[in-house]
Amino acid sequence: MKDPAPQNAPFNETSAAAPSNAAAPSNAAAPAHAAAPSGSAAAGASSPLKKQAFNPFLPLDEYIPDGEPHVFGGRVYLFGSHDREGGTEYCQTGDYVGWSAPVDDLASWRYEGVIYSADRQPGGKGKCLYAPDVVRGNDGKYYLYYCLGDFEGGIFVAVADSPCGDYRFLGEVRLPDGSPLRRFVPADPAVLNDNGVIRLYYGWSLSTNAAKANRGHDVPPEQFKEMLLMGETRLFHRTCEEVEGEEGGSLMGAVACTLKEDMLTVDELPRRILPGQFMAEGTSFEGHAFYEASSIRKVGDLYYFIYSSQLSHELCYATSRYPDRGFTFRGTIVSNGDVGLSGRREVDRLNQTANNHGSIECINGRWYIFYHRQTHRSTFSRQACAEPVQLLADGCIPQVEMTSCGLNGGPLLPEGVFPAPVCCNLTNGHMPHITNRAIEEDIPFITHANDERYLTNLADGTLIAYKYFAFEGSYRLSLWVRGTGEGEFEVKIGEETAARIPVAPSVAWQQVEADLTAHGTSALRFLYHGAGRAEFLQFALHKN
Repeated sequence: MKDPAPQNAPFNETSAAAPSNAAAPSNAAAPAHAAAPSGSAAAGASSPLKKQAFNPFLPLDEYIPDGEPHVFGGRVYLFGSHDREGGTEYCQTGDYVGWSAPVDDLASWRYEGVIYSADRQPGGKGKCLYAPDVVRGNDGKYYLYYCLGDFEGGIFVAVADSPCGDYRFLGEVRLPDGSPLRRFVPADPAVLNDNGVIRLYYGWSLSTNAAKANRGHDVPPEQFKEMLLMGETRLFHRTCEEVEGEEGGSLMGAVACTLKEDMLTVDELPRRILPGQFMAEGTSFEGHAFYEASSIRKVGDLYYFIYSSQLSHELCYATSRYPDRGFTFRGTIVSNGDVGLSGRREVDRLNQTANNHGSIECINGRWYIFYHRQTHRSTFSRQACAEPVQLLADGCIPQVEMTSCGLNGGPLLPEGVFPAPVCCNLTNGHMPHITNRAIEEDIPFITHANDERYLTNLADGTLIAYKYFAFEGSYRLSLWVRGTGEGEFEVKIGEETAARIPVAPSVAWQQVEADLTAHGTSALRFLYHGAGRAEFLQFALHKN
C-alpha cells in the first residue's frame, strides 16, 4: 500500500493530483459556481486528451434535479430545481441557477449564475422554488413557469430577455375570470410553444411507492383510497365535498390548458389528460399512473408527455396525436435504479431510489433523456444525469440503463483519474426506495466532507459499477481508499475477474494498485470483500 503522492494524471483536458489528507483533487474540488469543465473535471493543467462527459454531468458539488433541457440557438440549457449538498429539505437554496453547453460539446457545461430567486416574488422570501420549465414566447422573450415549495399557491411566471437572463417576476397564472388558477393541483408546470399556441401542463398525485416507503409496507387499496381523500383535503386545503365533486372524485392527475398572449391567463379551463392513482384501473396507465413531474414535447405531429409514475423512481411517457386528449401509455424511459430494464425487479434495484423528474431533448441531431439520481441516503441531494435514447418510427422509446458516460457520445476512454461518485450502480443487494426523508439504513452511499466527494459505508458484498469503458490493452489501475475496511476489491471487466487489490485499515487516503488487461467495450466493476467499512475516493487508469 502506497502513501498518496502527487501525480499529474491526464483527466479530460485537465490534470488531477492524487489526494492529500486535506482534500480530493477530483471535480468535487472545483467550485460549482464557476465556469468549470464538465461533470468530473477538476481545475488544472491542460492535456491533449479529449474532454469526456460523465454522469452526473455537472460538477459533483452541484445538485440540479427536475431538469428540463431546452436547445435555444446553439446551446442546450438545463432548467431545474436547486438542492443543497447534503440538504435536509427539497430545494433549500431558494433559487434557480443556469447551466448551458454547446450543442456540439456536451462535456463543456458553463455556469450561468443565479437566474431567479424566491425573494423576487412578492411574498416569496424564505420559500423554496420547485421544478420549473421555460418556454420562448411569441414575442421572443423567455418565460419561466414555477411553483413555490408548498401546495398553497398556484403557478407563477417570470420573464427574461435571454434563456439564462435576469428573470423578473411577471405574475400568477389566472383563470379567465381573473381568479388564481387552483383547479386540480397546480404543481410541476410544463410549457410548450406549439406553433404559436402556448400550452401549459401541470398536476400531482399520490404514489403507492411513497406510501410504502413512508410506512415500510404495502398499503391495502381501501386504506390507500382513504389516504388519498384525506391527503387531498389536507394538502390542498379543500373540503371532502370539493374533492368528491371534482371529475372522477379526485384532484389527482395531469391536466392541460392553453394560455392567452399575456402568458398569464388561461384561455380555456384545464382538462385532465392522465389519470392519477385509482383512476387508472382498466386503462393503459394501470400500474404506471401519473404521480408528478409533467413535461411535454412535440416531435413531428406526435405529442410526448413525460412524467414520473406512481412508482416514482421511473420516468414514463405517453403519446397522442392531440395536445389535450387521447394520451396512451407507451412505457418507461429510465429508472434511477434500472428497475424494469431486462425484467429487473424493484427489490433488485441497482441504487437507492426515490423520485425522478426530467425530459427528452434533441441535441445536435441526437435524442437524450435527462433525469436525476439520489445521494447522501436522502431524497434531498439530487444530481442531474442524462442518457441517449432512440425515438423509433412508431413513436416508441425503449428503456435505457443508467451509465457513467451518458452524454459522452460513446464509451469512456480508460485514461486518467475518475472520481468514484461517477459510478452508475452502487448497491449492497438490498437498496431501499425512500420518499421525502433521509434514512440511517446500513447501505453504501455517495457523500461529501469539505471539498471531497466520495463513496462511503462500503461493506462486504458492495458492488460499484462504471459503464462503459473502451478497453484496449494492458493498464495500471490505482484506487484511493480509506476506512476500517480490511479485505480486497475484486476488479471485474464485464463478468470476468481482472484483478484483486488488497486493502487495509487507514485513516488517510491510501493508493493501492494492480495491473489488468482488457479488450473491447465493457463495464468496470469493483466488488468489495472483507470486514469493516471502506471509503472510495477515486481511481486512475493508465496504459502500461
